[in-house]
Amino acid sequence: MAADETYEVFALRYAERTARARQELFLEPVDDHDSPMPLAYYIWVVRNENRTIIVDTGFNQHQGKLRGCSAMRLPRLMLAELGIDAAKVEDVVITHMHNDHAGNLSEFPRARFHIQEREAQVTTGRWMLDDDQRHFYSADDIAEFVHRLFEKRVVFYSGDGDIAPGLTLHALPGHTMGMQALRVPTKRGNLLLASDATHYYEHWKRRVTFPICWSRPATKESYRMIEGLADSEDHVIPGHDPLVCSLYPAAFPALGDQVVRLDAAPLRSLRDIFD
Repeated sequence: MAADETYEVFALRYAERTARARQELFLEPVDDHDSPMPLAYYIWVVRNENRTIIVDTGFNQHQGKLRGCSAMRLPRLMLAELGIDAAKVEDVVITHMHNDHAGNLSEFPRARFHIQEREAQVTTGRWMLDDDQRHFYSADDIAEFVHRLFEKRVVFYSGDGDIAPGLTLHALPGHTMGMQALRVPTKRGNLLLASDATHYYEHWKRRVTFPICWSRPATKESYRMIEGLADSEDHVIPGHDPLVCSLYPAAFPALGDQVVRLDAAPLRSLRDIFD
């Protein structure tokens, strides 16, 4: 594989919170349903010597306070600690438009935003008249997205597509209608940044669903597709699982487990946890 087609990949944990009970994070019954379960919030960096691509943009401090998050850090400042100036980033993937993934767009003034066309249609159409659907989106974030559209800085996809050499986007609907993931070639194989196609490893591994779910059948079909896109189960990266920060090595000692290196071999296998 040519050097241009392999990438470093980082997970940046910018916030976290603990759910009141484990059962709140699963539609189906689970064991230890009353136990508290933490939820981590990430953005991801994909880069090599030729390009840097940001996957999702997190939420701002206002949204973080509304969610009761702790250890909140602005994604822009975390990127700066990796030597990345958000103002110079040219490509941002928006996996879906929920407000913990699509805020802060104005902090990327040069970027093109890559999104599934169906997700954009949902967030600007009649679905936002439904209280249950609208609750997970921010009107301010959607307005910012529309401004980027009028600046001709949005790239639409209808299903799978190429974003850069070796990098492919894949529609994985279920959590939302226009959910997408990014497949990334690395030195250890093809990673899948699944984002909220599976919030936790457990959702995908045990074929259970997160409560915020547009379609359970579509979600479970996307679980099947995840297995075909990643080189192994240890190449799947979920959207909110704190396990990511203990499974992968810290990228920079000064940042501890807030930034981990996903293109490095995991410190242990998922088989040790779930089998």
